[in-house]
Formats: sequence, C-alpha cells, structure tokens
Amino acid sequence: MAVLRRKRRRTTTAPLSEAKHNGRAGKIVVLDGATLDPGDNPWTDVAALGTLVVHERTSPEAVVERARGAAIILTNKTLITADALNALPELRMIAVLATGTNVVDLEAAAARGIVVCNVPEYSTESVAQHVFALLLEVTNAVGAHAMAVAEGAWSRSADFSFWLRTTTELAGKTFGIVGHGRIGCRVGEIASAFGMRILAHSPSRSRPGSYRGFAWASVEQIFEQADIVSLHCPLTDDNERFVDASLLRRMRSGSILINTARGGLIDEAALARALASGRPAAAALDVLSAEPPPSDHPLLSAPACWITPHMAWSTLAARQRLMRETAQNVRAFLDGTPRNVVVGPARGNDRRGS
Repeated sequence: MAVLRRKRRRTTTAPLSEAKHNGRAGKIVVLDGATLDPGDNPWTDVAALGTLVVHERTSPEAVVERARGAAIILTNKTLITADALNALPELRMIAVLATGTNVVDLEAAAARGIVVCNVPEYSTESVAQHVFALLLEVTNAVGAHAMAVAEGAWSRSADFSFWLRTTTELAGKTFGIVGHGRIGCRVGEIASAFGMRILAHSPSRSRPGSYRGFAWASVEQIFEQADIVSLHCPLTDDNERFVDASLLRRMRSGSILINTARGGLIDEAALARALASGRPAAAALDVLSAEPPPSDHPLLSAPACWITPHMAWSTLAARQRLMRETAQNVRAFLDGTPRNVVVGPARGNDRRGS
C-alpha cells in the first residue's frame, strides 16, 4: 500500500520584482505568530525586510481583512483558501512557518503566480527527541513513578525499590517507521542506538538507513511485525486515515503506536476501539485530527493513550531555526532567487519538505 504518494502540482513564475520596494517587501503580515514567538523568539530578522504586522491568531473570516495590501504573508496553521487568494491582488509570496503546506491552496497559488515557500528540516531533532520522550513514558512510566514518590508512596514502602507496573526494555524490539524522510531516518538512528531492529516504509526508498538493523518493509509488514510503529509521513488525500481498523487489527499484542506527524493519518474512532480491546496495547500521540480537540474526542478518554498538545516541534532551538529560515526565505524571494519553494520558480536553494 503506497500511503505517501504526493500529487504533482502545477507551478508558475511569480513577478518577484513587484514585491520589492527599495530592497524591502513593503507590507509583511504574520497571521498567527503566537506559537512561534510566545515571547522568547523575536521577529527582528523578518521585520528588517519590510513593514511587519504580527497577529497572534487570525480567524478564517479575518484573513482577507488582515492580509489586505500585503506583498508577503506568513502563516503557520491559518488556512489560506482560493477565495482569500483571489481577494488579495497584491500578494506575491506566502511563507509557511512549518514544513507541511496543506494550509495553503497550492493550486490556487500557482494559478495566481504566488510563490509558496516552507521550512524543511528545522524540527528534525526536536520531533525525533519527542518520539522517544513519548515512548519512554509509555515503557518506563517515569512521570507516574515520580508523582507516586512525591505523594509519599516510596516513603511508605517496605522495600528499597517498588514499581507501579512492569516496565519494558527496548533493546531487541522491532521499531517500525512509516515515512522514512528526514525525521523518520533520524528516529531510526536513535531506535538503532537503543538496540532495536528497524523496519521502514517509503514508496521512494530514497533514504535507506545507514544504521544497524535497517530493512525496508511494506506498511502491512510493519504493523504485523513491529513492537513499536511510528508515523512520519505527510498527510495527503491518498493516505488520510490509512491507519484504520483493518490495519490496527494486524498489530502485535503489547505493541505501541506513536504519531508525531499528522492526526488525520489515523481513524481516531477506530484507534479508540482498538485500545479498548488491548491491541495496540498503547498509543502515544502528539497530533490529532482536530487541534485543539473537542472535549468529547474519542481518544481523550481511551485507555492507555498518552496525548501531548502538538508540541514536538516547539523547542526553543527549533523555533529559532524556523524564524531564521523564514527570514532567509523572504530575503531570497526579494532577491529574485526564492528558496525552499513549494509553488513557484524552482530557483535558488529549492528544498521541499518531506
């Protein structure tokens, strides 16, 4: 099953010179800057490139009003629809404050000649680290044991050691990776360092693992054979909710499902039912299909389900890299050599996210 296939998109060349004014961009609007800079990661480098207006958050209804007159807009999770693009005749560039670009109607941007750039690689180390923070919490229950000690359980214990439940050794386990791009490859390296065997799936197979214990496998083989399955693929029309009831039934007894990619990759109602049946034994998720989730989301009350609030990307180091790369994307666009191009002229340093 090829779950990572990308759609081919038409590109066109935007009139770069129209965005310049004396070496500056004119008006630059940030639609949702609160997560990138909650107070510790200033916009100084971007502000030097034009007249910068930063909004912490923007509702869908306010996008056109706030972006009106801007040559460049920056967005993280605020949707940029075809209707919005058609209402913004001065817009020449969209800088996505992330790797994934599904928040922008890329077909409409291409038709309008608007350059869309993203920031690949900025969060690789942070996301890979979070994968193992989730995994180790499931296998070692560090948080639960630390809380038990703080509540006096160890002081009341008759023995020098106690544990709330059996913990798990990772060495010798099989770790499955669906999506072996930059992040998936780094996760595989770390899993290998733990002494695990790695099974990876990628339709292109363009990044074979150079670490010990690596082998390619199909998605079905990964779900059937791996003790831990970790998702690292982009969300596309082809793979939405591909982790369904049928695939979950293939998982081994005692297995763990990890998702730090996109919530829409999983049929969440099916996962809640699967967790209730004990297979997989646990899920550790940093993403959900709705963020923030409604209070009645089925996984919020599911057994053996650890959920963090889409924070794997958010270390200060990663956010600083994201800010620097975004400023460089804008500067390169103004210089007529756009980089990290998703839609537009493939010139300069063209590195697309995986």
